[in-house]
Amino acid sequence: MPEFTDAHGVAIVYDVHPAVTRPRAVVQLLHGVGEHAGRYGALIEALTADGFTVYADDHRGHGRTGMKQHGDAASLGRLGKGGHRAAVAAVWQLTGIIRGENPDLPLVLLGHSWGSFLAQILLNQHPEAYDALVLSGSALRMPGSLNAGDLNAPWKTRDASGVEWLSSDVSVGEAFVRDPLTTMTPLARLFGPVEAARLFGRPRKDLGRDIPALLMVGRDDTVGGPRSVHKLADEYRTRSGLTDVTTLVYPDARHEIFNEVAQEQVRGDLLAWLDARFPVRD
Repeated sequence: MPEFTDAHGVAIVYDVHPAVTRPRAVVQLLHGVGEHAGRYGALIEALTADGFTVYADDHRGHGRTGMKQHGDAASLGRLGKGGHRAAVAAVWQLTGIIRGENPDLPLVLLGHSWGSFLAQILLNQHPEAYDALVLSGSALRMPGSLNAGDLNAPWKTRDASGVEWLSSDVSVGEAFVRDPLTTMTPLARLFGPVEAARLFGRPRKDLGRDIPALLMVGRDDTVGGPRSVHKLADEYRTRSGLTDVTTLVYPDARHEIFNEVAQEQVRGDLLAWLDARFPVRD
């Protein structure tokens, strides 16, 4: 369980999952708010089996990093000193480690939910560092396109657990609630209004690099949903100048498409997209 220390003295815990076969690229996996990298086991297994080495950290305030940082589960999800900018900087610090350890391999930035917002910010700041972008459960980071309200509103009943919005598979929500390294506290409360506002932004104009981008979203995702993701795809084309932008929408799927009933299809679509752009090396 390697770790590095960020600019504020916080120990960031991460894992390295080597490719089973000769690696063709590296995937830097960025998890969402209130969770941790350990929830992506099936996805990581599929990627490594297909020749992709995966680096996945528990972001500032989250998972194992959060436990070391705060000392108790009650504070999980809180970013601590430096706030959101420090969280972005720590993920960028890991990118530097990955590049240093894999100088000859392409780097794919894969982010889910808040991780997808971190990925958007990182690509804006450091377009030269990444060779492909994959966003899951994402949104255009603008008011009106990013839901700041109750994400569970469509499933609100007397017996609702509050996490029905994650997946149509009931067991996923049950496991989330039982997980000692997750928190159900909403992002706005965890970050506070000032830090939450740092999430807003748009794809950078004239990115300077033309990298492939894949945007994957459940049709019933309440974070942004297909309409917001299509807007984001259009901005990557028109503002950033990307020519290879693919959007995939999954019917009957909610926010966590990698934990959905159709997760096998989702993983297969991701691998097919990656295989077409990062062929097996001789």
